[in-house]
Amino acid sequence: MPRFELHPQRRVTVVTGASSGIGRATAELLGSAGYPVALGARRLDRCEETAAAIRSSGGEAIAAPLDLLDGESIDAFVKTVESELGAIEVLVSNAGDVQPITTVGAEPAEFARQLGVNLLGAQALVHRVVPAMLERHRGDVVFVTSEVALYPRTNMAGYVASKAGLENFARAMAMECEGTGVRVGIVRPGPSNTEQGTTWNVDDVNTVVESWQHWGLLRHSGALLPSALAEAVRAMVAAPKGTRYAVLEVQPEAPVVATD
Repeated sequence: MPRFELHPQRRVTVVTGASSGIGRATAELLGSAGYPVALGARRLDRCEETAAAIRSSGGEAIAAPLDLLDGESIDAFVKTVESELGAIEVLVSNAGDVQPITTVGAEPAEFARQLGVNLLGAQALVHRVVPAMLERHRGDVVFVTSEVALYPRTNMAGYVASKAGLENFARAMAMECEGTGVRVGIVRPGPSNTEQGTTWNVDDVNTVVESWQHWGLLRHSGALLPSALAEAVRAMVAAPKGTRYAVLEVQPEAPVVATD
């Protein structure tokens, strides 16, 4: 039986949605751990700042523009990474967008756009990157999803549908990749302190919060820091040979309530 190395010393890593939040924290953590990191997002200036910081600390990192709604952008991004860093060994599919839309009221174009970013773009990047991993019989693919994939929330129709689809896509991919040396896993965050939702107007925020309270979806005020999710991603891609972490769900700890 042939033996394939799962963990070569130099593991070139792509992180999408790397301009802020979980993506940026993941790129910083993996970069500090010795992974050559390629940061991809539409906000290139932010990715360049993070890549420069990684390099100044002794790591290896580049930034390149990436629009997951544009097939030509995806192809150009991958070619840049392969040219400047080498073959991609780790893909962290993290890019996502959420806007406050309902199932009935959502404009079809906006609903489709969110599915495009969160699900279809992820598949397009997998289609471009993973075949080479399969040929080499090694690689890691991590999909950052959301607890809404299992526990839907109101007023997030596009996000809920796309994250549920992404989780099932990842599960099917893991089955198809079994025995190939390519590992596929899911990091599923609970409520997190990121930039998502910060562009919503006050009326939308109030409407969403009132609806979530009605359905008992706000258990406590705790929220995860992006660094906590980055640690989960690192654990998944650094799992020892012969091990695959299928799903890592990370939830925020509730604030301690004094009883006296």
